[in-house]
Amino acid sequence: MDPKKLGLIEIHTAVFLFGLSGLLGKIITLSPLLIVFGRTFFASIALALLLWVSKTSIKIKSARDLVILIVIGVILALHWWSFFQSIKVSTVAIGLITFSTFPLFVTFMEPYFFRERLTLFNVGMAVLIFVGLILVIPSFDLENNVTQGVIWGVVSGFTFAVLSLLNRKYVTDYQSSVIALFQNGVAALVLLPFVLVAEFQIQTWDYVLVPFLGVFCTAAAHTLFIKSLSQIKAQLASLIAGLEPVYGIVLALLILEEIPSLRTWIGGVVILGTIFLATMRRQKA
Repeated sequence: MDPKKLGLIEIHTAVFLFGLSGLLGKIITLSPLLIVFGRTFFASIALALLLWVSKTSIKIKSARDLVILIVIGVILALHWWSFFQSIKVSTVAIGLITFSTFPLFVTFMEPYFFRERLTLFNVGMAVLIFVGLILVIPSFDLENNVTQGVIWGVVSGFTFAVLSLLNRKYVTDYQSSVIALFQNGVAALVLLPFVLVAEFQIQTWDYVLVPFLGVFCTAAAHTLFIKSLSQIKAQLASLIAGLEPVYGIVLALLILEEIPSLRTWIGGVVILGTIFLATMRRQKA
Protein backbone atom coordinates (compact mmCIF):
# COMPACT_ATOMS: atom_id res chain seq x y z
CA MET A 1 0.00 0.00 0.00
CA ASP A 2 1.11 3.55 -0.72
CA PRO A 3 2.79 4.97 2.43
CA LYS A 4 0.70 8.16 2.34
CA LYS A 5 -2.55 6.19 2.13
CA LEU A 6 -1.36 4.00 5.00
CA GLY A 7 -0.55 7.13 6.99
CA LEU A 8 -4.05 8.48 6.41
CA ILE A 9 -5.60 5.20 7.51
CA GLU A 10 -3.43 5.19 10.65
CA ILE A 11 -4.27 8.74 11.70
CA HIS A 12 -8.00 8.40 11.01
CA THR A 13 -8.01 5.17 13.02
CA ALA A 14 -6.18 6.89 15.87
CA VAL A 15 -8.54 9.89 15.93
CA PHE A 16 -11.56 7.58 15.70
CA LEU A 17 -10.29 5.66 18.73
CA PHE A 18 -9.71 8.93 20.61
CA GLY A 19 -13.30 9.92 19.87
CA LEU A 20 -14.53 6.46 20.85
CA SER A 21 -13.12 6.95 24.35
CA GLY A 22 -15.84 9.49 25.09
CA LEU A 23 -18.55 7.01 24.14
CA LEU A 24 -16.94 4.27 26.26
CA GLY A 25 -16.78 6.66 29.20
CA LYS A 26 -20.55 6.95 29.02
CA ILE A 27 -21.20 3.22 28.57
CA ILE A 28 -18.85 1.91 31.26
CA THR A 29 -20.76 1.73 34.55
CA LEU A 30 -17.78 2.55 36.78
CA SER A 31 -17.09 5.98 38.28
CA PRO A 32 -14.82 8.40 36.39
CA LEU A 33 -12.02 7.77 38.89
CA LEU A 34 -12.12 4.02 38.30
CA ILE A 35 -12.37 4.47 34.54
CA VAL A 36 -9.25 6.64 34.52
CA PHE A 37 -7.37 4.17 36.71
CA GLY A 38 -8.29 1.30 34.39
CA ARG A 39 -7.41 3.33 31.30
CA THR A 40 -3.97 4.38 32.58
CA PHE A 41 -3.21 0.96 34.08
CA PHE A 42 -3.87 -1.00 30.90
CA ALA A 43 -2.29 1.70 28.73
CA SER A 44 0.88 1.47 30.84
CA ILE A 45 1.06 -2.30 30.41
CA ALA A 46 0.53 -2.07 26.64
CA LEU A 47 3.12 0.71 26.24
CA ALA A 48 5.66 -1.13 28.41
CA LEU A 49 5.29 -4.25 26.27
CA LEU A 50 5.59 -2.21 23.07
CA LEU A 51 8.79 -0.53 24.26
CA TRP A 52 10.20 -3.84 25.49
CA VAL A 53 9.57 -5.55 22.15
CA SER A 54 11.09 -2.62 20.25
CA LYS A 55 14.05 -2.58 22.70
CA THR A 56 13.56 1.12 23.36
CA SER A 57 15.35 2.55 26.37
CA ILE A 58 13.09 4.04 29.03
CA LYS A 59 15.91 5.46 31.14
CA ILE A 60 15.26 8.95 32.46
CA LYS A 61 18.28 11.20 32.09
CA SER A 62 17.95 13.33 35.22
CA ALA A 63 16.08 13.70 38.49
CA ARG A 64 14.62 16.95 37.14
CA ASP A 65 13.08 15.15 34.18
CA LEU A 66 11.65 12.48 36.49
CA VAL A 67 10.01 15.10 38.72
CA ILE A 68 8.51 16.84 35.70
CA LEU A 69 7.14 13.55 34.34
CA ILE A 70 5.59 12.78 37.72
CA VAL A 71 3.93 16.21 37.85
CA ILE A 72 2.61 15.78 34.32
CA GLY A 73 1.32 12.31 35.22
CA VAL A 74 -0.69 13.78 38.10
CA ILE A 75 -2.12 16.43 35.77
CA LEU A 76 -2.97 13.70 33.25
CA ALA A 77 -5.02 11.90 35.92
CA LEU A 78 -6.89 15.15 36.68
CA HIS A 79 -7.46 15.78 32.97
CA TRP A 80 -9.02 12.42 32.24
CA TRP A 81 -10.97 12.37 35.50
CA SER A 82 -12.60 15.73 34.71
CA PHE A 83 -13.18 14.64 31.08
CA PHE A 84 -15.09 11.49 32.06
CA GLN A 85 -16.88 13.35 34.85
CA SER A 86 -18.16 15.82 32.26
CA ILE A 87 -19.48 13.00 30.08
CA LYS A 88 -21.03 11.12 33.00
CA VAL A 89 -23.04 14.09 34.31
CA SER A 90 -24.06 15.41 30.87
CA THR A 91 -23.51 13.96 27.39
CA VAL A 92 -20.70 12.77 25.15
CA ALA A 93 -21.17 15.84 22.94
CA ILE A 94 -20.83 18.27 25.86
CA GLY A 95 -17.72 16.51 27.17
CA LEU A 96 -15.97 16.47 23.80
CA ILE A 97 -16.93 20.00 22.73
CA THR A 98 -15.98 21.66 26.01
CA PHE A 99 -12.71 19.73 26.17
CA SER A 100 -11.96 21.21 22.73
CA THR A 101 -11.74 24.66 24.33
CA PHE A 102 -8.13 23.93 25.39
CA PRO A 103 -6.70 26.28 22.69
CA LEU A 104 -8.39 29.11 24.60
CA PHE A 105 -6.11 28.44 27.56
CA VAL A 106 -3.05 27.71 25.43
CA THR A 107 -3.44 31.13 23.79
CA PHE A 108 -3.04 33.01 27.06
CA MET A 109 -0.50 30.66 28.69
CA GLU A 110 1.94 30.39 25.77
CA PRO A 111 3.35 33.92 26.25
CA TYR A 112 4.22 32.97 29.84
CA PHE A 113 5.78 29.62 28.98
CA PHE A 114 7.63 30.60 25.80
CA ARG A 115 7.74 34.41 25.81
CA GLU A 116 5.71 34.44 22.61
CA ARG A 117 3.79 37.56 21.64
CA LEU A 118 0.02 37.51 22.18
CA THR A 119 -1.43 38.51 18.81
CA LEU A 120 -4.76 40.19 18.08
CA PHE A 121 -5.76 37.14 16.02
CA ASN A 122 -5.20 34.82 18.97
CA VAL A 123 -7.22 37.07 21.25
CA GLY A 124 -10.04 37.11 18.68
CA MET A 125 -9.89 33.31 18.47
CA ALA A 126 -10.13 33.06 22.25
CA VAL A 127 -13.14 35.40 22.30
CA LEU A 128 -14.95 33.29 19.69
CA ILE A 129 -14.26 30.09 21.61
CA PHE A 130 -15.60 31.75 24.75
CA VAL A 131 -18.74 32.83 22.87
CA GLY A 132 -19.22 29.24 21.68
CA LEU A 133 -18.83 28.06 25.26
CA ILE A 134 -21.50 30.47 26.47
CA LEU A 135 -23.84 29.19 23.74
CA VAL A 136 -23.35 25.61 24.90
CA ILE A 137 -24.37 26.43 28.50
CA PRO A 138 -28.16 26.03 28.78
CA SER A 139 -28.37 28.07 31.99
CA PHE A 140 -26.10 29.35 34.73
CA ASP A 141 -27.78 27.11 37.28
CA LEU A 142 -25.12 24.86 38.83
CA GLU A 143 -27.78 22.23 39.52
CA ASN A 144 -28.29 21.80 35.78
CA ASN A 145 -26.54 18.63 34.59
CA VAL A 146 -25.43 20.14 31.29
CA THR A 147 -23.98 23.19 33.06
CA GLN A 148 -22.06 20.87 35.37
CA GLY A 149 -20.84 18.96 32.33
CA VAL A 150 -19.61 22.19 30.73
CA ILE A 151 -17.70 23.16 33.89
CA TRP A 152 -16.01 19.75 34.13
CA GLY A 153 -15.28 19.84 30.39
CA VAL A 154 -13.61 23.24 30.71
CA VAL A 155 -11.49 21.89 33.59
CA SER A 156 -10.54 19.02 31.27
CA GLY A 157 -9.58 21.48 28.53
CA PHE A 158 -7.55 23.61 30.93
CA THR A 159 -5.58 20.65 32.31
CA PHE A 160 -4.96 19.38 28.77
CA ALA A 161 -3.58 22.81 27.83
CA VAL A 162 -1.23 22.67 30.82
CA LEU A 163 -0.18 19.15 29.82
CA SER A 164 0.57 20.25 26.26
CA LEU A 165 2.64 23.24 27.31
CA LEU A 166 4.61 21.33 29.97
CA ASN A 167 5.40 18.56 27.49
CA ARG A 168 6.49 21.08 24.87
CA LYS A 169 8.69 23.07 27.26
CA TYR A 170 10.29 20.42 29.44
CA VAL A 171 10.03 16.99 27.84
CA THR A 172 11.73 17.10 24.45
CA ASP A 173 14.54 14.53 24.74
CA TYR A 174 12.45 11.36 24.89
CA GLN A 175 10.32 9.35 22.48
CA SER A 176 6.64 10.09 22.78
CA SER A 177 5.86 6.49 23.75
CA VAL A 178 8.35 6.69 26.64
CA ILE A 179 6.72 9.90 27.84
CA ALA A 180 3.27 8.32 27.53
CA LEU A 181 4.43 5.27 29.53
CA PHE A 182 5.69 7.31 32.47
CA GLN A 183 2.73 9.67 32.48
CA ASN A 184 0.15 6.88 32.37
CA GLY A 185 2.08 4.89 34.96
CA VAL A 186 2.24 7.83 37.36
CA ALA A 187 -1.47 8.56 36.83
CA ALA A 188 -2.34 4.94 37.68
CA LEU A 189 -0.16 5.00 40.81
CA VAL A 190 -1.66 8.30 41.99
CA LEU A 191 -5.18 6.92 41.64
CA LEU A 192 -4.42 3.50 43.15
CA PRO A 193 -4.96 4.51 46.84
CA PHE A 194 -8.39 5.92 45.98
CA VAL A 195 -9.30 2.79 44.04
CA LEU A 196 -8.32 0.53 46.95
CA VAL A 197 -10.80 2.22 49.30
CA ALA A 198 -13.58 2.76 46.76
CA GLU A 199 -16.71 0.64 46.79
CA PHE A 200 -17.87 -0.40 43.34
CA GLN A 201 -19.57 -3.09 41.33
CA ILE A 202 -18.24 -4.17 37.96
CA GLN A 203 -20.65 -5.18 35.23
CA THR A 204 -19.69 -7.95 32.81
CA TRP A 205 -19.03 -5.62 29.87
CA ASP A 206 -16.76 -3.41 32.00
CA TYR A 207 -14.21 -6.24 32.08
CA VAL A 208 -13.94 -5.88 28.31
CA LEU A 209 -14.46 -2.16 27.79
CA VAL A 210 -11.98 -0.85 30.37
CA PRO A 211 -9.00 -2.82 28.97
CA PHE A 212 -10.13 -1.87 25.43
CA LEU A 213 -10.13 1.79 26.49
CA GLY A 214 -6.60 1.53 27.85
CA VAL A 215 -5.01 -0.66 25.18
CA PHE A 216 -6.73 0.51 21.99
CA CYS A 217 -8.14 4.00 22.70
CA THR A 218 -4.98 5.09 24.52
CA ALA A 219 -1.81 3.07 23.82
CA ALA A 220 -2.63 1.91 20.27
CA ALA A 221 -4.24 5.22 19.24
CA HIS A 222 -1.25 7.17 20.55
CA THR A 223 1.19 4.88 18.70
CA LEU A 224 -0.77 5.05 15.42
CA PHE A 225 -1.03 8.83 15.59
CA ILE A 226 2.70 9.29 16.09
CA LYS A 227 3.53 6.72 13.39
CA SER A 228 1.26 8.45 10.86
CA LEU A 229 3.20 11.71 11.23
CA SER A 230 6.10 10.16 9.31
CA GLN A 231 3.90 9.91 6.22
CA ILE A 232 1.59 12.95 6.29
CA LYS A 233 2.11 16.66 6.83
CA ALA A 234 1.57 18.25 10.22
CA GLN A 235 -1.11 20.55 8.77
CA LEU A 236 -3.23 17.65 7.59
CA ALA A 237 -2.64 15.80 10.87
CA SER A 238 -3.89 18.82 12.84
CA LEU A 239 -7.05 19.06 10.76
CA ILE A 240 -7.81 15.34 11.05
CA ALA A 241 -7.22 15.47 14.81
CA GLY A 242 -10.01 18.05 14.95
CA LEU A 243 -12.42 15.29 13.93
CA GLU A 244 -12.17 13.66 17.36
CA PRO A 245 -15.31 15.35 18.78
CA VAL A 246 -17.13 14.77 15.50
CA TYR A 247 -16.44 11.03 15.60
CA GLY A 248 -17.44 10.88 19.27
CA ILE A 249 -20.69 12.82 18.79
CA VAL A 250 -21.72 10.74 15.76
CA LEU A 251 -21.02 7.49 17.64
CA ALA A 252 -23.06 8.69 20.62
CA LEU A 253 -25.87 9.67 18.27
CA LEU A 254 -25.90 6.26 16.58
CA ILE A 255 -25.35 4.03 19.60
CA LEU A 256 -26.77 5.95 22.58
CA GLU A 257 -29.25 8.05 20.60
CA GLU A 258 -27.88 11.16 22.28
CA ILE A 259 -29.17 14.06 20.21
CA PRO A 260 -27.41 17.34 21.02
CA SER A 261 -29.61 20.36 21.62
CA LEU A 262 -29.68 23.26 19.14
CA ARG A 263 -27.56 25.37 21.52
CA THR A 264 -24.98 22.57 21.72
CA TRP A 265 -24.86 22.31 17.92
CA ILE A 266 -24.42 26.08 17.47
CA GLY A 267 -21.85 26.42 20.24
CA GLY A 268 -19.98 23.37 18.98
CA VAL A 269 -19.83 24.73 15.43
CA VAL A 270 -18.48 28.07 16.72
CA ILE A 271 -15.81 26.38 18.89
CA LEU A 272 -14.70 23.74 16.39
CA GLY A 273 -14.92 26.15 13.45
CA THR A 274 -12.72 28.67 15.24
CA ILE A 275 -10.15 25.99 16.05
CA PHE A 276 -10.21 24.83 12.42
CA LEU A 277 -9.55 28.34 11.11
CA ALA A 278 -6.82 28.94 13.68
CA THR A 279 -5.13 25.68 12.71
CA MET A 280 -5.22 26.62 9.02
CA ARG A 281 -3.72 30.03 9.76
CA ARG A 282 -0.97 28.64 11.99
CA GLN A 283 0.09 26.08 9.39
CA LYS A 284 0.30 28.77 6.71
CA ALA A 285 2.34 31.11 8.93
